[in-house]
Amino acid sequence: MKKFIYTILLALLMAPNFIQAQEAAGAVGPMSSYPVVYKYDEQVTWYFDMSASTFAETEDLYIWIWSPSEPDAGNWENSSDFAKLKYEGNKIWSFTLTPTVYFSKTPDEIAASAGFWFRLKNKNGSKQSDVANMPYTDFSSFYTSDELFRPYPTKPLIDKPISILFNANLNPAFAGTPSVHMHAGLNDWAIQQMYEAAKPEIAEKTKLKDLGNGFYRMDFIPKEYFNAPDDFVMEKINFLMVAENWTANSGDQVIYAGEFIPPPPPSFAFFPAQISQRDFLGMSRKNNEAGVNKLIYTITAGTKTISGEFTGGTAEIKGFVNLVSELKDSPVLSEIHVLVKDNKDKTISDTTIPLKTLDK
Repeated sequence: MKKFIYTILLALLMAPNFIQAQEAAGAVGPMSSYPVVYKYDEQVTWYFDMSASTFAETEDLYIWIWSPSEPDAGNWENSSDFAKLKYEGNKIWSFTLTPTVYFSKTPDEIAASAGFWFRLKNKNGSKQSDVANMPYTDFSSFYTSDELFRPYPTKPLIDKPISILFNANLNPAFAGTPSVHMHAGLNDWAIQQMYEAAKPEIAEKTKLKDLGNGFYRMDFIPKEYFNAPDDFVMEKINFLMVAENWTANSGDQVIYAGEFIPPPPPSFAFFPAQISQRDFLGMSRKNNEAGVNKLIYTITAGTKTISGEFTGGTAEIKGFVNLVSELKDSPVLSEIHVLVKDNKDKTISDTTIPLKTLDK
């Protein structure tokens, strides 16, 4: 517990970036990993969704991490190349590492640490994310559970990674097999990826990772693995784990898919419903697309032009324009024209708003 508290204090008080003024880029969004579950001495790729941040898609991002150790210590103002993230598109960046190698720690030392605490930043440290912690899923309970298989997550989605753990020790016929493979299909075998021992590329694609002592793991993204059409609705994954040359198999197994709920469409609105030039004009856009984090407006009011921007995230971007101050020296106006674009230069609204005429 003391180690955990100490790590938090380090995050808040001892970071070198507190020496100078920093631009806060916002919170680190949803995080994930591939494989979904992994051992500390395995290579893994972490993914960071920064669509709600103010980092631009063209910016190079770096990870500055201090727990379980601080590999890039002393380089806040000039991050090392090994700490650079890879841009994946749609404001998602990734970082590939083998934890034991990157942190120079044993698996036991990493397990005893406070976890993976970090910030994402630009090269010179003038812009940074909030403090974040990469989640880790401990799957060690599977080794003593007597379960034949266990999926992570339990209700997978077609376009998201899944890891399936398999205990070959529960079927003695698997003993001594050189490899274990997955013979599988979607929705009662409507789309299949068969295991074919005679085809090396298929045998390799369907091969499970050997975790040692009769335990195995299969990692894949269903849509990519089965080459499913874009409009395919995955209801279940049907599979058998089979020994090389089909000398043993697990019997038919099934994993039911999670319900895919498409995000609601974006919605934009001005408020209040009626305004005068002595009011505040509000605007809000909800359910923004990935990577959209700004509303950039240009208001034409007679001979005066007012421009600015609001920042926000996927859930909502919202702000107010003070027409009272901006138009205090303007003659009485009957309307204003408002052009609103997002940070990808897409036009959100191009409209004329009538103004109420107030008595002087």
